[in-house]
Amino acid sequence: LSELLEGSQSPRKLVVADGVFSMDGDVADVRALAALRDRHGALLCLDDAHGTLVFGRTGAGVAEAAGAHGAVDVHVGTLSKAFGAHGGFVACSRQMKALILSRGRPGIFSTALPAPAVAAAAAALDAATPAVRARLWENVRLFSEACGAQFTSPIVPFIVGSEQAALDASAALLDLGFCVPAIRPPTVPPGTCRLRVALSAAHRPEEVAALADALRRVGVLDAARAFGGGGSQEVP
Repeated sequence: LSELLEGSQSPRKLVVADGVFSMDGDVADVRALAALRDRHGALLCLDDAHGTLVFGRTGAGVAEAAGAHGAVDVHVGTLSKAFGAHGGFVACSRQMKALILSRGRPGIFSTALPAPAVAAAAAALDAATPAVRARLWENVRLFSEACGAQFTSPIVPFIVGSEQAALDASAALLDLGFCVPAIRPPTVPPGTCRLRVALSAAHRPEEVAALADALRRVGVLDAARAFGGGGSQEVP
C-alpha cells in the first residue's frame, strides 16, 4: 500500500479499509494506516460495519480501540449489525459532509430512513453499555480457550476447504442445535470455504462451551488445523 501511494500522481489519495474483515475476523492495523495517511497526505476511510459498538471503550470501533480515532477522516458504519436496526451512517467533518451530500450519488438518490428504524438504532445505542461489551469479549475469551486458539474478534472463521465439507459440517452442527452457516464462493475464494461463527453478548457461557464441543465432535476443529485455520485467527 505504501508503494502504491508513493507511486500515485493523483493530487487526492484515499485509503479505504475495513475495520474488521467480515469473513476472516481480522482487525485492521489502523495505526499503520494512519501513519501512511499522514506520510502520503491521503484521506483515510474506515468501513467499521463489524467494529461499531463492539470495539473501543465507548464502542466507537477499531480506530478508538487503537487510539487512532482522530486519524480517520470518514467513518462508515451500519445500523444493521450490532445496532440490530436498518440503514447505515457516515461520520465525518462538516466539510466532508457537505461534499458527500452534494456529490454522493447513492445518497442523493436514496430516501430517508424510516422513523421506526432510527428509533430502534437510538435505543440500541443506549443499550450498548460497557457491561454488554464486556460480556461479548468474555465470550470471545471463553471460546478461544475452549477451542485452544486465540481469536481477536467475535467473528471466528473455521476454514475447511471444499464447499461440500463446509455444507456437511454446517448440517451436522444444525443437527446438534447450532446454526453456523457455510460460507462458499463467491463470498470467499474457491478452496477456502468455511464455517463462520459470530459470537454475541447474548450467548451464555455454557452455550459457548457447547459450541466449541460440537465443532470438535463434527471434526471442524481438526479440519481447520489441517487447513491452517483462517486469517490471523488460526487454530493451532
